[in-house]
Amino acid sequence: MSTTERAATSGRQLAHPSVEEIRLEAVLHALADPVRLRIVRELADGHADMACIAFDLPVSKSTTTHHFKVLREAGVIRQHYEGTSRMSRLREPDLEARFPGLLPAVLEAARRSARSSAPSA
Repeated sequence: MSTTERAATSGRQLAHPSVEEIRLEAVLHALADPVRLRIVRELADGHADMACIAFDLPVSKSTTTHHFKVLREAGVIRQHYEGTSRMSRLREPDLEARFPGLLPAVLEAARRSARSSAPSA
C-alpha cells in the first residue's frame, strides 16, 4: 500500500494546492521566513520524506506547526501521515513546473548565506 493510500485509508488527509493553484506571492512569503527557509533547506539536503519532529528548530512546537502549515498551504511542501508522524516532502517538481529555476536559486542563495554567516574555525 502506498503512502497516499495509507493516508487515505486512515482518514487523516491534509489539503494541498494543485500545481496550478500555487501562487508566486505565497511561495515567496513562505520562503521569506528564516525558520521556514531552514526547513526547506533541510528537506532539500536530507531525505525525501522527513518527520516534523526530525527538525531541530529554535521555536516552540506550536510555532513549528504553524511554519509547516504555511509551507504546505503555499505549495512548497507536501505532507502526509505515516502512523502518528506527519511526514514532509519538498514539492520540487511542482515548483519547478510552476516557477522554473526559482527554488534552486533560493536554495543556493540560502546556502551561500548560511556559509558566510557560519563562524570560522
